[in-house]
Amino acid sequence: MNISDPTETFRQEARELLDQLEAGLLDLEQDPGNSDLINSTFRALHTIKGSGAMFGFTAVAAFVHEFETAFDRVRKGQSAPNKALIGVALDAKDHIHQLIEAPDAVIAGGDAILEALRAVVDGENHSPPAPTRLDAASAPAVAEPDVPAQSKHWRLVFYLPSDALAYGTNPLLLLDELAEIGPTSICALTDRLPDLDILDVEVPHIGWQVDIEAEDPTSAIDDVFLFLRDNMELTLTPLEAAPVAPAPAIAAPEPAIAARPAAPAPTPVEPVAPPRAVADKPEQVERPAATSLRVPAERLDELMDRVGELVIAQARLSQIAAQSADTGLKTIAEELERLSSGLRDTTMGIRMVPIGTLFSRFRRLIHDLSGELGKPIEFITAGEETELDKTMIERLADPLVHLIRNSVDHGLENEERRLAAGKGPKGTVRLSAVYSGAEVAISVADDGAGLNHERIRAKAEENGLITPETKLTEQELNHLIFAPGFSTAKEVTSLSGRGVGMDVVKRTIDGLRGTIDVASTPGQGSTMTLRLPLTLAIIDGMLVRVGNGRYTIPLAAVEECVELPEGIEAHAKGRNFLDIRGSLVPYLRLREVFNTNTPPEQHQKVVIVSSGEGRVGLVVDQIIGNNQTVIKQLSKLHSSIKSFSGATILGDGSVALILDTAHLVASGQSYVDRAITGRAA
Repeated sequence: MNISDPTETFRQEARELLDQLEAGLLDLEQDPGNSDLINSTFRALHTIKGSGAMFGFTAVAAFVHEFETAFDRVRKGQSAPNKALIGVALDAKDHIHQLIEAPDAVIAGGDAILEALRAVVDGENHSPPAPTRLDAASAPAVAEPDVPAQSKHWRLVFYLPSDALAYGTNPLLLLDELAEIGPTSICALTDRLPDLDILDVEVPHIGWQVDIEAEDPTSAIDDVFLFLRDNMELTLTPLEAAPVAPAPAIAAPEPAIAARPAAPAPTPVEPVAPPRAVADKPEQVERPAATSLRVPAERLDELMDRVGELVIAQARLSQIAAQSADTGLKTIAEELERLSSGLRDTTMGIRMVPIGTLFSRFRRLIHDLSGELGKPIEFITAGEETELDKTMIERLADPLVHLIRNSVDHGLENEERRLAAGKGPKGTVRLSAVYSGAEVAISVADDGAGLNHERIRAKAEENGLITPETKLTEQELNHLIFAPGFSTAKEVTSLSGRGVGMDVVKRTIDGLRGTIDVASTPGQGSTMTLRLPLTLAIIDGMLVRVGNGRYTIPLAAVEECVELPEGIEAHAKGRNFLDIRGSLVPYLRLREVFNTNTPPEQHQKVVIVSSGEGRVGLVVDQIIGNNQTVIKQLSKLHSSIKSFSGATILGDGSVALILDTAHLVASGQSYVDRAITGRAA
């Protein structure tokens, strides 16, 4: 049995909280008056501090405590959030991340960050502190007393939720925190203790009465019960005069002794205002069922491999059953096919992750680039709910970083140039995702100056990529930016200019069996669109025969199948056109592409496939049928063969190559573009 490392569990949860903290800070910069954002940010800090102390990350807990103390002034309305505060808070978030990932390392800079944070908070304190009453937008833990606020003596009575102990809450630590508010006297309330034979030791049957001397402790008490207030009973009432400690009360410095109910409990105090908590809630609260389970990614990969092997075995069984006259065997084969198909879909669904988890990372990137380059930028995202295979998500981060940095640095003009061009002062970068058949199209668009085709061509000629006589279509010219070492930047900066980045994007997307479309309008902006398959594991395929070889075409790319008309010239440089309902579609004879020497079939078929906006027909000898295709990657020795994206094992144990439809469509479309260019010339 594998026992998870508790410190690694803390790190995983802390990373999620830090992502939440960063998102909250960036949202707060856009909406400074949103109290919900301030409260959620404070809760994230509070949780990190408590969990860090629990798991032995003392440096994290100490730093976050100071961070939380400074940010508490923002939460209480004593300081307004602004750009300077958000910038320092983001630096503090980065420092917390370093402390968590390397707890034994000596990481400097924390004191300077906290000092800068205090200075920013103090500098914004232009107005008197706001009344420390609980915000109506948050779930109040304390019933607000309907009395003058001049009272300095308060009585707090609370009973913890029935599941508080099971979730790790220590009542004595809560009492210690209450004692920090001011002088207190504490008394245990034993009026709800059940008989010994029905006593549940995991349920906090004991309540507490705490008399506090303070100006107005509502806000401080709210902090103490920040994560318990929704389900507990808690009332706070003012006392007209200094309270006389009840007989069984224990002094605040020794709250641990208060847990001994040595004396009878006092009569519960009637609150002045009715408590907000539900008083007649059942003693036992049914815990909600778990809604998620953290599973290592390696186990999902292993499960996917097992499902792939099951699909191959099922295909072999189906082929054997088809050749048998045994109806029982056929019935079992059909049932197994149904079950394996459902298991495949379920397993693939587990691997699918909303792409919004990736998009959220780039908000910080845009924020930092905007400050570094002095360009005001609006970052817009769309389609965050679009799901993609987790492997895709992991490998897409770096390419998208390069594309976004390229858009900001090269695409967007500075404020003066935008105003001179009649645009708004703030540039826009839009990151979106949308389903396109069995593909996901991810676009990075900007409203900048667009690609400079003259400079691209001049740089390509200078680098020897093309000659002055080379005729290129606009699409081919655009794709020159992905050549290794290619850059049109006039000078090298910390962001760009060395020609490293866009070629990495191209290699990564090719490795994911995807394509890149580039569209640019001078003076209006550019759009880079990544087209990627939904999954890298199992797909539905159409099995075809070309000569004696069998090949699989991804079914998601197939639009339709037609018969090749008789009388069409068999040799037209490997390409020709078909009239498909008034639209000319180029087609490739796969017999010629694969150098097949066997005689062609009399009635050949054309499979119309598409990728992005392009379409091409693939001429095959026979369409065998559809099957579930488990993708096996080709070896490095075959990486130069662009017509195939992988291989699969068929039911009879033989291997069929999977056609790379994007490459074949590009081959057909380049012929069309050259033909159009030739006619124009």
